Amino acid sequence: MAIEYKKSEDIRPYESIIVVHPAASDENKKKIFQKNKSVIESFNGSVHSVETWGKRKLANSINKLQTAEYFHSYFMASPEAIIEIERTLGINDEVLRVMNVKLDSKMPIEKHVEAFKGTLKESQERLAEVEARKQKKREMREHKPRK
Repeated sequence: MAIEYKKSEDIRPYESIIVVHPAASDENKKKIFQKNKSVIESFNGSVHSVETWGKRKLANSINKLQTAEYFHSYFMASPEAIIEIERTLGINDEVLRVMNVKLDSKMPIEKHVEAFKGTLKESQERLAEVEARKQKKREMREHKPRK
């Protein structure tokens, strides 16, 4: 029995993070995103970008897993498309978590992407500074004469 949704003309920008099982094959990952793209397009939406963040350590284990593969995307879709995406991804055993966030519709999606990349760059710079300070402390401890 297929669920039918009323297709609305209210297309909004969304940001999505999908956490996939680390053992999922590349072919299965492609199928997941092809299915998402077809759902979005069937509701008159469009996919702007999909990025792979790679395997990362999970803050909290999911089904006894310590790592997972992260994917980040921006797209335009209707609220009905989000319902269908979450339903189809919820059925897939290789998808561990999904988070869709509605973005400000007054701002073009390109501006959201630009702002995100700026924030990401700042975060990487802060991490590099912290790592440099830690390295300097390690060097100081190693060169400090022992009594």
